[in-house]
Amino acid sequence: MTTGFAASLVNAWLDADYATVWHKIHTADPGSAGTTAAAAGDTARKQSTMASASAGSKAQTGTAPVWTNGGTSESVSHLSQWTLVTAGTFKSSCALASPQAWVSTNTLTLTSWSVSIAPIAA
Repeated sequence: MTTGFAASLVNAWLDADYATVWHKIHTADPGSAGTTAAAAGDTARKQSTMASASAGSKAQTGTAPVWTNGGTSESVSHLSQWTLVTAGTFKSSCALASPQAWVSTNTLTLTSWSVSIAPIAA
């Protein structure tokens, strides 16, 4: 038997806090407030709609967010997650699987994203 959180508790929390997520892209770790090293090429937060949580995990569903670089050359390496398109509350941050070179007019598409909490009691 595995010790951990009750799946029902974790799923309810994820469904409440991550129903809709607004992502911002960064060129380095966003830091404890989610505001460090914001990418300059597209500063907008983009929305992800999330599927219902199951087994302590929740994944992006629907249309993938897309950013278009408006004239810089940089390497995008991190994301921050927010409650609203502007202002709002910082929720979390994560690193991309690998940094992405991003130059003027290029697009960056977030094809998949998920959040999970472990361990789940079994």
